[in-house]
Amino acid sequence: MKRRYSGLLWIVAILVAVLIALDLALPYLVRNYLNDKLADMGDYRGQVTDVDVALWRGAYKINGLQIVKVDGKVPVPFVKAPLIDLAVSWHSLWYDHAVVARVQFSKPELNFVDGGSQQASQTGKGTDWREQLGKLLPITLNEVRIQDGKIAFHNFTSKPAVNLYATEVNASFYNLTNVVDKGKRDASFEGKALLLGQAPLEATATFDPLSNFEDFEFRFRAKDIQLKRLNDFASAYGKFDFKAGTGAVVIEAQAEKGQLSGYIKPLLRDVEVFDWKQDVENKDKNIFRSIWEAVVGTSETVLKNQNKNQFATRVELSGSVHQQNISAFSAFLAILRNGFIQAFNARYEQPKPSAD
Repeated sequence: MKRRYSGLLWIVAILVAVLIALDLALPYLVRNYLNDKLADMGDYRGQVTDVDVALWRGAYKINGLQIVKVDGKVPVPFVKAPLIDLAVSWHSLWYDHAVVARVQFSKPELNFVDGGSQQASQTGKGTDWREQLGKLLPITLNEVRIQDGKIAFHNFTSKPAVNLYATEVNASFYNLTNVVDKGKRDASFEGKALLLGQAPLEATATFDPLSNFEDFEFRFRAKDIQLKRLNDFASAYGKFDFKAGTGAVVIEAQAEKGQLSGYIKPLLRDVEVFDWKQDVENKDKNIFRSIWEAVVGTSETVLKNQNKNQFATRVELSGSVHQQNISAFSAFLAILRNGFIQAFNARYEQPKPSAD
């Protein structure tokens, strides 16, 4: 009997030792595995600094994720995520034989860059992101939560430089999957943020995570935008700037079998574009720029709704998300950006009465 108990104790001791060794080694094994996969991502490469594993709850934390463009021409990372917390559902793993998880990104950053050329720009083009996820693990994500994130659009080469951003991004993706044989693949998104530090915005979307952005619906609304905060963008892309005014933007877009439709509708109130005194004092502004602002300001005065002191325009979105050498998501972003530029340069039309 003593020998039997002694043998059992040795077995238990060995198992405990193996588990302790595994617990100590696993973070390094997972970190090296992730870094190996992230090192080869087409035009981008990634790296994590540390991994913490909690086997008892089926979870691990990824620290210091950064994804950058390989050529190094872009001065900001594409993705920066100080902390990612992933928890696997033991129930789904045991009963459904499927890897189902919930992920939370704390204070992540996403940076898009318009550099005037493909090499100097950063839109995510050049990497199949679904394929990268597939390399890591076939997985269904019940929820991906973004907590206190930031999304930015930069143009470092324009005059002036452009830095549009949304902060306090709190959003969730539901039912993301890259498992091909899964039946229902309807994913959804909902989120809120502050545009330029002060204007509340909200967005929703539904899409098929395996359709390469061919079928989706997207809605976006921002209100109470202080137009002077958009002056860098307006000056760089529209060649004018705002002296005063507030605005709102509504976007509705949908794609069916890769064909995009929808609109961008800015609504501006109490707008002042042209100021002779300001232009006289601003020696950096040439006479042709002042003339253009005068034209824009005059058009706004003539065409706006005098009763409500507001004016609006509507820019239609159309095109195919299957553009050559561009990912579907990048094509959508390019169409969206061009729509904004067109909205800035369009003649403002008097808004029609609506049921709103």
